[in-house]
Amino acid sequence: MQIELPYGKGNIVYTPVKQTRVLTSRLLELKAQESGLSIVQKAMAHPIGSRPLHELAQGKKTCTIIISDHTRPVPSRDILPPMLEELRAGNPAMDITLLVATGFHRLTTEAELRSKLGDAVFDGEKIVVHDCERNNVFVGTLPSQAPLIADRAAVDTELLLAEGFIEPHFFAGFSGGRKSVLPGICDRATVLGNHCSAFIDSAFSRTGTLEGNPIHRDMVAAARMLHLSFIVNVVIDEQKKTAAAFAGNFEQAHEKGCAFLKPYCSVHAELADASVATNGGAPLDQNIYQCVKGMTAAEAATRPGGAVILCAECADGVGGNGIYTALRNCADPDELYARIMATPADKTEPDQWESQILARILRKHPVIMVTRPELKKTVGEMKMLYAATVDEAVSLAESVAGPVKTVNVIPNGVSVIVN
Repeated sequence: MQIELPYGKGNIVYTPVKQTRVLTSRLLELKAQESGLSIVQKAMAHPIGSRPLHELAQGKKTCTIIISDHTRPVPSRDILPPMLEELRAGNPAMDITLLVATGFHRLTTEAELRSKLGDAVFDGEKIVVHDCERNNVFVGTLPSQAPLIADRAAVDTELLLAEGFIEPHFFAGFSGGRKSVLPGICDRATVLGNHCSAFIDSAFSRTGTLEGNPIHRDMVAAARMLHLSFIVNVVIDEQKKTAAAFAGNFEQAHEKGCAFLKPYCSVHAELADASVATNGGAPLDQNIYQCVKGMTAAEAATRPGGAVILCAECADGVGGNGIYTALRNCADPDELYARIMATPADKTEPDQWESQILARILRKHPVIMVTRPELKKTVGEMKMLYAATVDEAVSLAESVAGPVKTVNVIPNGVSVIVN
């Protein structure tokens, strides 16, 4: 048996020599019979819990559409053209702004936007890249008591919309919907408050869980306070192509999309001595920061003390100085985790949530990264182990985690809900 593991824009092949179980989502069963554009158009023609977009556009002078940034494989070319077309059918004079939801990520470049949106949209539309450090205004106070401070382009508009995609998310439950607002277009103070240590530590802040999730609760509140009026969210298949679409009220459409997706993503795992996962390839495996997501899938599939192995190209390196310095400078993961848990919500540090989750994993499992050799020193400084190949990683696992008799392989760690 040969197993292809997404790695950057290609794959690496692993030929197991141990007793191996492959944990895959059922997303391969999602085979669209028509184009992604057609799927989106049909969803928009029958919005969930909302009037059609062309009716919402009537009488509005301004509209802001929150769009995804460079870290998300959202098929914007399927989504934005029909949204723009319907808005202008309802109100040809409307002033439309596309607001790139960078959240706490680096700013998206023009080249990345052109590649994502296509020449027609990039050259023909007004685009603003959200900056969590500036041009943000206070809106109110969230249930967590964190301040809601959001991009002026979203606050001052008469009609706020969002595109996006729905996938399992390792602490928000699922991506999409309300997440376009928080953290997508919020100030750093709001993002830090929402991602505080107590919320991340909650047993409900896990992949596939919305009910009782304190992070989700604040995100919904933020979207309501900013009057997010309409979303178009898609579900993508393993080839990152549009397989289903959900349009309408941001809560109802998102809930319908999550309910549709969850059965396709849920997998049952017998805990193994080691688990091998990926972050789904590019663009999601572009840095170590993002790859903590895939590690949580392996964490859920591995016995206590067993090895977590993550394969990712990490073309952009670490992806966040905060997570790097936190892991490099701590005495050990236990010390780091205790320090983070003692940090008040209003003192949350950048990237603290990723550091907290990685520390949580490292407290229970040795973590081995299969990545570019240029990152070997960095991986070691972050209290992880480096391996050049999956075979080398499995051999290394035996030396640090005891005998490896069983291995779980998760070809796409961000597409599964392990239970």
